Amino acid sequence: MSSARPSTELRTGSDGLASARRLIVKVGSALLVDEASGDIRRDWLAALVEDLVRCRARGQDVVLVSSGAIAVGRRHLGLVGRTLRLEEKQAAAATGQIRLAHAYLEAFRRHEIGVAQILLTLDDTEERSRHLNARATIEQLLALGAVPVINENDTVATAEIRFGDNDRLAARVAQMISADTLVLLSDVDGLYTADPRRVPDARHLPEVREITPEIEAMAGHAPRGYSSGGMVTKLAAARIAMAAGCRMVIARGEGLHPLAAIEGGARATWFIPDAEPNTARKRWIAGAVNITGTLVVDDGAVSALARGTSLLPAGVLAVEGTFEQGDAVIVRSSAGIELARGLSAYSSADAQAIAGHRSNEIEAILGYRGRDEMIHRDDLVVSGKRQ
Repeated sequence: MSSARPSTELRTGSDGLASARRLIVKVGSALLVDEASGDIRRDWLAALVEDLVRCRARGQDVVLVSSGAIAVGRRHLGLVGRTLRLEEKQAAAATGQIRLAHAYLEAFRRHEIGVAQILLTLDDTEERSRHLNARATIEQLLALGAVPVINENDTVATAEIRFGDNDRLAARVAQMISADTLVLLSDVDGLYTADPRRVPDARHLPEVREITPEIEAMAGHAPRGYSSGGMVTKLAAARIAMAAGCRMVIARGEGLHPLAAIEGGARATWFIPDAEPNTARKRWIAGAVNITGTLVVDDGAVSALARGTSLLPAGVLAVEGTFEQGDAVIVRSSAGIELARGLSAYSSADAQAIAGHRSNEIEAILGYRGRDEMIHRDDLVVSGKRQ
């Protein structure tokens, strides 16, 4: 939804969601699945979708990160009443994911909105070429008006499945697509100075601007039942999100219309970064230390980069070094002056093949249609303007 407006400031409180440009909502198993029956709470899901439809109607991009596949699938396979072995969790995820995806499909179809399922592991968000491919898919889905519904690929995950890490996965997705707002819907209304279930006079923190050791010490333990997150993983998610310039909110999600409740002033904890997503991303690219190659460009590309445009293959004179898609490279003029740093959309071999050619020739040369840009402007930091 390219009509989404940019945020001019990172707000909190009742207007925090309304001011978002790109919104990610993470839903936990304990909210989505009835523990007693193992069934999806369809009334709750319908209300959440109504909230998301309202967000879309005001021009916001919306992405869902949803747990629940194991919780839904285990009962249908008769895997209840005991701790599951890893292979049983994977089997439960395989059958539960189908039911979960169908529930989201039906809920959004009532509003004539398409959905798409994306299964990721943390490795998909950290390995650069897979990161770029996943980001491109999500961006394309948003541009086409669909709602990406993302879950961890529990059928193949190992350590991740034991840790129950969709909180951090949601933060990685926020980092990946430069989201400015991440909502973690939980069974608690935010961060307290101690576990409020054990310490009745624990104090609620409405806002956090830095994850200090003192803040980390406030985290409790994951609750029993299907939910496997807990405050520990939520603080880990907050650290990732804040580093990416994305604000994050932990809010109670058990009631109907949880996003409307946040906008209505419901108690929550907001984690506020010191920069916007684009600024944080550019800062990260500019500080990349593992530079693996160089692109030498012509005078036309020099002028185009100065105007803030992407680097196209046609402007590349030479490719130096060996690198893979997603690796950080330096862009230099023919005189040897560093102009920019960025993440290459192509490996060095493919970049060498398409250098000097127009974007509409890429498919004929490589045998596949990749990105039109050698380095997209979102992945490019011009020297002297590094943020």
